[in-house]
Amino acid sequence: MTETPTSDPEIDFNPFDPAYRADPYPYYRRLRENAPVFRTPLGHWLLSRHADCAAVLRDPRFGHGSPQLLDGNTFRRPVNGRARPFILLDPPEHTRLRSLVNKAFTPRTVARLAGRVRELCDGMLDDLVGAGEVDFIDRFAYRLPVTVISEMLGVPEADRDAVRDLSSLVARGVDPDFQHSPEAIAERDAAFARFDEYFGGLLAERRRAPGDDLLSALAAVQEQGERLTEPELLTTCILLYVAGHETTMDLLGNGLLALLRNPGELRRLAADPGISGTAVEELLRFDPPTQMSRRTALEDAEVGGQAVAKGEQVVILRGAANRDPDAFPEPDRLDLTRGSTKHLAFDGGIHFCLGAPLARLEGSIAFAALARRAPNSELATGDLRYRDNLIIRGLAELPVRLNP
Repeated sequence: MTETPTSDPEIDFNPFDPAYRADPYPYYRRLRENAPVFRTPLGHWLLSRHADCAAVLRDPRFGHGSPQLLDGNTFRRPVNGRARPFILLDPPEHTRLRSLVNKAFTPRTVARLAGRVRELCDGMLDDLVGAGEVDFIDRFAYRLPVTVISEMLGVPEADRDAVRDLSSLVARGVDPDFQHSPEAIAERDAAFARFDEYFGGLLAERRRAPGDDLLSALAAVQEQGERLTEPELLTTCILLYVAGHETTMDLLGNGLLALLRNPGELRRLAADPGISGTAVEELLRFDPPTQMSRRTALEDAEVGGQAVAKGEQVVILRGAANRDPDAFPEPDRLDLTRGSTKHLAFDGGIHFCLGAPLARLEGSIAFAALARRAPNSELATGDLRYRDNLIIRGLAELPVRLNP
């Protein structure tokens, strides 16, 4: 990844350009059309075709790599001596940790949340529909998923605002170090330490008095005599908490913005709430919360006709893959009945997002409720600002009027 535009004006890929943050999709299109497998001056490979991205995500020759293999690679996410989360591990460590977490984070656990999600959506919309201009991110998109994951994990309501800033710093920290100042890196690392202290205290309470929550289940989970170690447990708690609401917040914000810019589709959903399942898939495809992910070549390989050497980084531009016309006809058109689940919003392969069922549940219920109760909603401003993230794409605010 390069911090300055490439010298080729037909490529001109600079993800730090404010215009890119506002709308990355024209940049992706030029990259896909002119250099679909592009090696940056820093030596990272950018993939923008759906077929190439999907193939790498499924290919065991690509993974996250050992610390030794990653030494000196400027795109790697640093872990600074912490237990690496299972989303950044390869088999067999990934297999062991994910199978243990799966025992606590089951489809049944997610499915039984539907009634509570509807209750939360309706309660928030009672206050927001017809109330004039409101910030949808703060008043709805953040509050719904943070309440759901907090209740799942057993994070007390009184603590949620206090850990919001920590969560934002950790989410910002998934971006590579070259994007951050030394001060920002120190702030992020301090947030991890404070999260460790916080969840360490909650876990100690659950061991003394287990409850009907995910923290208690994680503390107790075991398979063939194995348990999560304390560092693994703390890292997993942080991962589930942050990933459980940050990206869903962006799904809700990006999704509502897409609907407001395509009011015919919003009215379509209002008229037929039965399409809410396909609607959330299309909104995930159209403007995914996570725009890119990375893999390391664990051995020499070939991608899209290009030789990738062992140890080199491959950046999967998920946002670009999701707008590839070879995979999605008329990809820049929002069509809530498209119904395709081959988008890459949830990554792929063995690292397919553990929280996908929860995000889909919250999104389908929330968008159906918004369409039903506020079908004539509108943007309150055209001047929108995105958070200063590279990997996760989300609005800082979304001023709207939720009109019945």
